[in-house]
Amino acid sequence: MNPKPGRMSCADRVIRSEGPLIIFGGPYSNLEATQALLDDAAKLGVPADRIICTGDVVAYGADPAATVELIRQTECHVIKGNCEENLAAGAADCGCGFPTGSACERLSTSWFALATRTLKPEELAWMAALPRRIDIEFGERRLAVVHGSFRSINQFIFASTEARVKNRELDATANDGVLAGHCGLPFTQLLGKRLWHNAGAIGLPANDGTPRGWYSVMNAEAHGISITHCALEYDHKTAAGKMRIAHLPEEYANGLETGLWPSCDVLPWNETRQRGIPLEGSRVFWPVTVSS
Repeated sequence: MNPKPGRMSCADRVIRSEGPLIIFGGPYSNLEATQALLDDAAKLGVPADRIICTGDVVAYGADPAATVELIRQTECHVIKGNCEENLAAGAADCGCGFPTGSACERLSTSWFALATRTLKPEELAWMAALPRRIDIEFGERRLAVVHGSFRSINQFIFASTEARVKNRELDATANDGVLAGHCGLPFTQLLGKRLWHNAGAIGLPANDGTPRGWYSVMNAEAHGISITHCALEYDHKTAAGKMRIAHLPEEYANGLETGLWPSCDVLPWNETRQRGIPLEGSRVFWPVTVSS
């Protein structure tokens, strides 16, 4: 694949993939969910160099160090989330962008303190060295992998976020599509000939009343790219029990079991209305017109 005329990349790293990709976000210190994702990748025959993590390896769960080590040993591609950025910098909080005084802001202090206490210097150095952006050349298209958005690592962009916001970010990347994380909810949108995709998170449920996490699989086909949203089943009861043993907020441990977030503080109205409605796996086809 040759870049489009005049296209310049400001990505920290550019990779080329010839086979199916697995995209996932938000391991969130949930060791059981992370291992289940890697087990699914092995069953699908997708090697580590075709697995992409959109950041926030560490957050709400009880196993920050063990989750980091598992991801590091796997050697998949990982971009820096706001959690990695702030932990590595020795910041006072996660920098998630929660509203001031919100339940999410209050609850985040416990897991951030646990991660700060338990992560080793070499793990923090790994976080500091993660790229903020990776570009992927895939199926005659080029995609930018970012955490929140191109301009802001902690920007929440949801399915209901206005198209003009997504188009502005796509323009800034100079790419055909964006693979983003941070918001924790899976969705795929075609914006004209361009793509905005969020695989969701594996370490917390999607606020849909089920304990499942979400990831996606991308395949290059004859006339385009298919994106399949896949539910992740894992041992959520063990993960929740470990959170309680670590004296982390009950609200998040309960959330792993009920599939409901403890707060909708960050959610727009459309996403708040869908709380507790089970998501279904879906497939979107992104047609590609190859220029001569």
